[in-house]
Amino acid sequence: MNNSIDSKLQNPSKRIAWLITLSGLLSIVGLVSLPFIFGEPDGDKMPDIVRFLGRFHPVILHLPIGVFSLIILQEILSFFSREKAKPTLVPILFGAVSAVAAVIAGFLLYHGGGYEGSELAEDHLWGGLAFACAAIVTLIVKAWSLSPSSSPIFYRGLLFSSMGVMTYASHDGASLTHGSDYLTQYAPATVRKAMGLEVKEKKQEEKPRTLEDQVVYAEIIQPMLNKSCVECHKEGKAKGKLRMDTYEMLLVGGKEGPAIEPGSAEDSNIFYRIELEEEDEEHMPPEGKKDLEAHEVVILKWWLDQGADPQKKVGELELNDEIRAALSKVVTPGIVSAAPAEVKEAVASLLPTPELLALVAEIEKLFPAGLQFESQSSDLLTFTGVSMRENFSDDQFTKLHPVLNQLTSLDLSSTSITDKTVQSLANAKNLRNLRLSETEITDAALGGISKLTNLESLNLYGTKVTDKGVKTLSSLPKLKRLYVWQTPVTAEAIAELKKSSNQLEVVSGF
Repeated sequence: MNNSIDSKLQNPSKRIAWLITLSGLLSIVGLVSLPFIFGEPDGDKMPDIVRFLGRFHPVILHLPIGVFSLIILQEILSFFSREKAKPTLVPILFGAVSAVAAVIAGFLLYHGGGYEGSELAEDHLWGGLAFACAAIVTLIVKAWSLSPSSSPIFYRGLLFSSMGVMTYASHDGASLTHGSDYLTQYAPATVRKAMGLEVKEKKQEEKPRTLEDQVVYAEIIQPMLNKSCVECHKEGKAKGKLRMDTYEMLLVGGKEGPAIEPGSAEDSNIFYRIELEEEDEEHMPPEGKKDLEAHEVVILKWWLDQGADPQKKVGELELNDEIRAALSKVVTPGIVSAAPAEVKEAVASLLPTPELLALVAEIEKLFPAGLQFESQSSDLLTFTGVSMRENFSDDQFTKLHPVLNQLTSLDLSSTSITDKTVQSLANAKNLRNLRLSETEITDAALGGISKLTNLESLNLYGTKVTDKGVKTLSSLPKLKRLYVWQTPVTAEAIAELKKSSNQLEVVSGF
């Protein structure tokens, strides 16, 4: 049967040619109608299935690119071949079908991937549609020009034209993913000049710079945002209509208003989103993306509170030991070496001692991947027991007692720990983030928590704590976020607790 189908595609009758023509024309009408039927993209309203299917676009698009490249190569070689290749519709049919599939997946990605308001994304969409339509027309012409008496000139003209449209659309796609200067970024000066681009000047050897010489936004803040945020918030792909690739765009903001509020980290939307619990749907970066590290959050807050000036250098802003230590983790090694002696001392004081390294190594044998250093240049630790769930109990937690004072983040969600473990946390003086969701703890556990003066976030979701226990948390001076949904805690107790702190946000589900 396969031989019969292939034979028909090699020597199609007029009936087959008419079938391909009608199907192709209907496909073109359907493709061109899509943008008009669905209107402007809005990723927030799209169901997950749209996002799921749309993300296959980068996989599928390589099929038509490869097929058309091979067909072009075959046509070029045929000029130099004495033997004529046997005519067939198979390659061009597969190329046209895969082009349509790639465009449909791309359309779904466009509507579900956060490309609202992106002219580049819209251009890429129409370029892809033009290529798919050109591929279909080329297929139709090929179907009518396979007879020995037919001239291949028109078909070849359409084939090369389709390749040109595909190249244009592919360039826009690459610009969306990698930036508009991805292909030309490292082009030689002669090539850049021929293309009318600015010729880069040769870099002169710079003298060593101190920490205070760095421009905070350009050399510290923006690189942090580039690493964790800009992939989804840039020209061509601005989720929530928010761009974070330039300072001006941070001020313009997106659907929720400006991204930053100079002079106030607490009123800045990006800082609010970063500080949310990872389980929260509004937490940024989203699941699967790398969060800002703790010292980076400290630096971002410092810069916002200091006025978020895009021009000021480190030395022009107020500094303390905490900020100096945090900055020392993000500056380049050359700048660290040229920094003042007190900065070098601050860096050295943060490095883990050989004794701590040996102790952590022993604990890691008991809980693989559970205990980790906060960063490569820090002696502070994080721990999660979530993967062990009910197998992690009070007895297992005692193994962490020697490093309690080094813990900054502790996740014991869904484990078998009891009030006994939580009461022992009174010695964890550096703890900032504590998750106890879906454990059996009661109000008795909150006595130990009330002594954690550096605690900023506490998750008690699905526990047995009540109004009585929650009242004891009013003594926590730095608590910013409290999760108590699906607990017996009442709205009245929450309202009373919030009176003790203007900065406290309580997530309750009420």
